[in-house]
Amino acid sequence: MEKKTLMVTGMDCASCALSIENALKRTKGVGSATVNYATGKAYVQFDSSQIGMHGIEKKIADIGYEVVKEDSGTGNAGPEIGMERGGHAHGALEPKDREKEEREREIADYKKRFYLALIFTIPVLAIAMLDMLGIKPPALFEQYGKYVEFAFSTIVLAAGSHFFTKGFRAIRNGMPNMDSLVAIGVGSAYVYSIATSFFGVPGFMYFETAALLITFISFGKMLEAITKGKTGEAIRALVALAPKTARVVRGKTVVEMPIGEVKVGDILEIRPGDKIPVDGTVVSGESHVDESMVTGEPMPVKKGKDDRAIGATINKAGSFRMRAEKVGSETMLAQIIRLVEEAQGSKPQIQKLADTVSAYFVPAVVGLALVSFAYWYFIAGAGFGVALGFFITTMVIACPCALGLATPTGIVMSSGIGARNGILAKRTEALEVLERTAIAVFDKTGTITEGKPGVSGVFAFGKGDGKEMMALAASLEQKSEHPLAEAVVDYAKATGLRLREPRKFSAIAGFGVKGTVGKDTVLIGNAKLMKREKVAFKDGERMEGLEKEGKTVVIVAQGRKALGMIAISDAVKETSKEAMAALKKEGIATYMITGDNERSARTVANEVGIGNVIANVLPQEKEERVRELQKKGKVVFVGDGINDAPALAAADVGIAIGSGTDVAIETGDVVLVKGDIRDVARAIRLGKYTMKKIRQNLFWAFIYNVIGIPIAMGAFSGWGITINPVIAGAAMAFSSVSVVSNSLIMRFYRL
Repeated sequence: MEKKTLMVTGMDCASCALSIENALKRTKGVGSATVNYATGKAYVQFDSSQIGMHGIEKKIADIGYEVVKEDSGTGNAGPEIGMERGGHAHGALEPKDREKEEREREIADYKKRFYLALIFTIPVLAIAMLDMLGIKPPALFEQYGKYVEFAFSTIVLAAGSHFFTKGFRAIRNGMPNMDSLVAIGVGSAYVYSIATSFFGVPGFMYFETAALLITFISFGKMLEAITKGKTGEAIRALVALAPKTARVVRGKTVVEMPIGEVKVGDILEIRPGDKIPVDGTVVSGESHVDESMVTGEPMPVKKGKDDRAIGATINKAGSFRMRAEKVGSETMLAQIIRLVEEAQGSKPQIQKLADTVSAYFVPAVVGLALVSFAYWYFIAGAGFGVALGFFITTMVIACPCALGLATPTGIVMSSGIGARNGILAKRTEALEVLERTAIAVFDKTGTITEGKPGVSGVFAFGKGDGKEMMALAASLEQKSEHPLAEAVVDYAKATGLRLREPRKFSAIAGFGVKGTVGKDTVLIGNAKLMKREKVAFKDGERMEGLEKEGKTVVIVAQGRKALGMIAISDAVKETSKEAMAALKKEGIATYMITGDNERSARTVANEVGIGNVIANVLPQEKEERVRELQKKGKVVFVGDGINDAPALAAADVGIAIGSGTDVAIETGDVVLVKGDIRDVARAIRLGKYTMKKIRQNLFWAFIYNVIGIPIAMGAFSGWGITINPVIAGAAMAFSSVSVVSNSLIMRFYRL
């Protein structure tokens, strides 16, 4: 069995994805098929001895959709990793722009159709409004108005021709979709208008109704095309992390070569500021490496002989050499990319209520209209004109345009509310899932905490508040590039302390720093440094307590006298506790997941009010933990780092912190622009409110059909209760107005 990922264009709704999925599953040789409407991707597993790619593409084309042809050499459409080629990554790591080009082409096509429809709808509506308002039109309009309306509305329908071609093809394939509903509803109004205008059928014209609905729906599709399917950018951002070249030791020289030529066993030289090219082990030298883009932890990690080095992480200070052990598709970065793709491919297909109902609604309405025609023409003998009138009235009153507007208008208004509050839902399905959220899982670093080390406590041994000690320590630490030193200096500057320029400075690897400030020798470091320099230090119990809380403690000494201690930690955000309280109020269980140790994780969790902690988790394991929690209910994952990307993609809804990395933002379904995790609870409330309004919209969309269709069929004509196409058209229009008006009310909602 082979696996392929195909980019499919032409999908307009979730039922389109289901149609493709069902068609592929019924195809001989196809083992499994999953189609993700949000990403426009089809994930197919097939037996190549029974069916090839050409057969799969033809099957998709037969039901009205198109597969974007793959570029040579990779086997997939869209952004492809393809690092297996030749066992290394260069060249294959370059992301393809085919998916981006297709998205832009799709948006441009919708824009062109919408603007063309809008231009010709305005005069049609203007002519119709004169008659509706009882204003006598100019003689020229009165004489030729119907021809202008017919001509212009025909152009509008031509601009929306894709609704008709796709809609009727879907009906022919036995899987009617939203396009089918639009095509039948608008087509009925248009055909009836032609009949009344040119063939003497009694009634009024509805050209403006047909034109206006095509324009409105085209506008909604244009907006959807603009905002949909940006998950490909996540892959591009991940791929961009990989360095393009590596410095490889060849004998006594160092040669810079493309990353793709690096082989397992090669010795690489890593200089300060370099990105580490591949995964491997340090063989000589030492440095500190910023691994935050992979591990999520802010503090650079010391690297020495036999320590592990991770590809795409950044060397901060010092040089070292390492042995390449994992290259190409085996690196941690490649594994994270693969996990993101797989998670995207396995996302559940959330079927829209309107699309589900349409599978039964459309055939039922057509059947009822035909039954009505047959009864009045063949049984009641009312004549063809009367029978045709009942048929068209049934089709017009059952116009599903309100059904088509119920969800889009609710989503548009919801997006506006979200934008005002810094909450951006990148896929509409996320709002539906947010309503049913049972569990909220938070990454620790950069999400619950600030994401960078900061001074969390100053403890002077003698009298005073420690300001003199901090000024002395910060003055010396100005010369250090270590993250802990930056925390000390930042704290001193923030509190307005005056710093002096040190005269001497030296870093003592594994111990701390030593230097001269003014006339004094100053030491800053761990207990081992104090012992080495013969500095008396007695407050070991407090130091041990602080370290149990997950804090890094440095001792400050002046000469041989210990002045005090500075506790440094990744501070908890001020809003985290409030955010957890808000979620508990919504009845949602909270979890924290982190690569940190259990003790540190518990300390943070207790401080903010999280009861469930999952600690010591590697980046690639976060996704597994999310999937385990999904057995208990719908899971929201909140994160900000590259290491969070697989979990964001795997969760029912991934919520990315806007202040986080581009990868997290692109992978998340919802983005919190302000970086305030209190917005998680607000996003959930927004999802609940949005779905409530959409259900109300659907109610108004259906109530007219439930009441009107039997009357339109003439079921109550014996009691003198009938409805003509004019009233049917009014009911149809009013149902759409009700839906839009109900959505417009959403603008007054406050989260």
